Amino acid sequence: SILCYYDPKMKTTILATLLSAAAAFAPAKQAVQTTSLSAFQNELGAQEPLGFYDPWGFLVDADQERFDRLRYVELKHGRISMLAFVGQIVTRAGLHLPGSVDLDGDSFDSFPDGAAALFGEDAIPTAGLVQLIGFVGLLELFVMKDVTGEAEFPGDFRNGALDFGWDTFGPQTKLRKRAIELNNGRAAMMGILGLMMHEQIEGNPVIGVFIGY
Repeated sequence: SILCYYDPKMKTTILATLLSAAAAFAPAKQAVQTTSLSAFQNELGAQEPLGFYDPWGFLVDADQERFDRLRYVELKHGRISMLAFVGQIVTRAGLHLPGSVDLDGDSFDSFPDGAAALFGEDAIPTAGLVQLIGFVGLLELFVMKDVTGEAEFPGDFRNGALDFGWDTFGPQTKLRKRAIELNNGRAAMMGILGLMMHEQIEGNPVIGVFIGY
């Protein structure tokens, strides 16, 4: 069984996460010439069943630079969410890193899964949380970005090093793979937010019904 708890701090954290994500997409004043909305209706990601879907009007009077910025943010959020969702499934299935997480000899599997590992009585030490935030910050500032200026599209972080055969693909294959990543990221954003909210519901087993809790 899973020990569920109610933590006001976690509710505040989730709310702050949602607000920060919304802020990243908030409309901003444009000093350059804007582009017609129809210019984006055939962009990657505008596909069935919704087609071009912009209910909040983020792209009204937007130019190509703003569209590329929003696409960059969407891709980054999607990639983080995919990692988070898989991490939830893997750890709740009982798979953890071997060895100790700290100098006191506490093993990785001695801490709870999900948000409880960061918030609550049984959470990892504060020093560990600070290290995680610092590591993510370093990746954000110096690694997960177009450092060399060689990006082919928003979100291209290969930087002339990590290719994995990308340059051997044809134009249609590249578009298909980019569309797959974009849609998987969109699904993962909804999925991880759903898991985070379900963790705060008393007595809810999150994804336990699927893996035998």
